[in-house]
Amino acid sequence: MKKMLIVNADLCIGCRMCEAVCSLVHYGAVGISHARLKVMRYDNAAFFNPVVCMQCELPYCGSVCPSRAISRNPETGVVKVTKSKCTGCKMCLGACPFGAMGFVDSVAIKCDLCGGKPSCVEFCQAKALVYGTPNDISDSKRISLSDKLLEMYRDTLSVQKE
Repeated sequence: MKKMLIVNADLCIGCRMCEAVCSLVHYGAVGISHARLKVMRYDNAAFFNPVVCMQCELPYCGSVCPSRAISRNPETGVVKVTKSKCTGCKMCLGACPFGAMGFVDSVAIKCDLCGGKPSCVEFCQAKALVYGTPNDISDSKRISLSDKLLEMYRDTLSVQKE
């Protein structure tokens, strides 16, 4: 199973460090508009949600691209944009069901997983971004839940003894 970016929005604190690092890595300067992921801010709910490319099995962005600029790397499984082929039609932006496509300097952009070592994950202090397989993430969530339940059980026992 291929690795992907997985978001735990409950942990996101909205610092936008992931966006800053992404733009720095890909463009050599911090510019949030150049980031290949976006942190959506929901003020009414005091909630932040990083929007990342889901590396879809059948990528809608690639299926609508008339110049075939978006394709999957057969070795890594990463869906990527070939800058030289992109005509700037923006059809991929409308096709992505997650809103994970961007557009900079007349070219579509999207997460390329930094060649297998996503910088956003490395610099996410809140650990809201994880790079792994869905099974890895599910296992860690189950273990985390088990730890929380065990802690609650121990707290309940200590209250009953008093």
